[in-house]
Amino acid sequence: MEPTSIRTLLFSPTGTTRRVTAAIAQGLGGPIAEIDLTRSAAPVMQFAATDVAILAAPVYSGRIPAIALERMAAAQGNGTPAVIVAVYGNRAFEGAAAELAAWAEQHGFRPVAAAAFIGEHSYSSPDTPIAAGRPDTEDLAEAAAFGSRIREKLSHGDLRKIDVRRLHSPRTPLWPMLRFIGFVLAYLWRQRRNRNVPAPVADAERCTRCGRCASLCPTQAIAPGDETHTDPTLCLRCCACVKGCPAGARTFETPFAAALSRDFSRRKPPVTLL
Repeated sequence: MEPTSIRTLLFSPTGTTRRVTAAIAQGLGGPIAEIDLTRSAAPVMQFAATDVAILAAPVYSGRIPAIALERMAAAQGNGTPAVIVAVYGNRAFEGAAAELAAWAEQHGFRPVAAAAFIGEHSYSSPDTPIAAGRPDTEDLAEAAAFGSRIREKLSHGDLRKIDVRRLHSPRTPLWPMLRFIGFVLAYLWRQRRNRNVPAPVADAERCTRCGRCASLCPTQAIAPGDETHTDPTLCLRCCACVKGCPAGARTFETPFAAALSRDFSRRKPPVTLL
């Protein structure tokens, strides 16, 4: 099979998923059309059986964000070969890739390849680095090579559907994993009566009201003209506003940042399935 076109459907608040997806698409070769769903839903669109779709999203707490799936909803495959891509912050992607694959099948796509790549964690900062700078050159080279392997598979007419549940996170050493589980249990116990939902905050003195945070927010949790406030009921904690603020006026304080930085510092490789 020679693809008529490569069409990417992606949700990428901080750009890590987009960089991985672009590298995979380049490895696949052929005409590429990117549909970025980060700030708006996909228009009604039909994918042909001769297209290749790359469906990609970040992983938050082991899941694909519901808003990402909602924004893909107008896309419909026709037995279209699909590449499933989950991008996570070096802890674990859990069932996220399988969740995205199940959605794809329900919408007429045929998963023929899957991958989980590492992207800098939303909570990563200079003080608590978590997969900082990833995807890096090595990751993107692997993404391009993965795309080339998919192209070779399709060129031989191999359109077999894969079981994405066979894609597993790289193992974490036992002690860091147990330590992190202990931290989570203790945190949940302390927070059992606290119903406040945390969200990034802005330093009003440093904020220049440039509006960049509002333009970056995928859920409109920051209103243009009111950049020093964040609606916690809409916030995804993707921290696009924190990472993208040119004045460094936005921060997100969470004890999870230090725990993740401590317990998941070992570099994990991408994993792929064909």
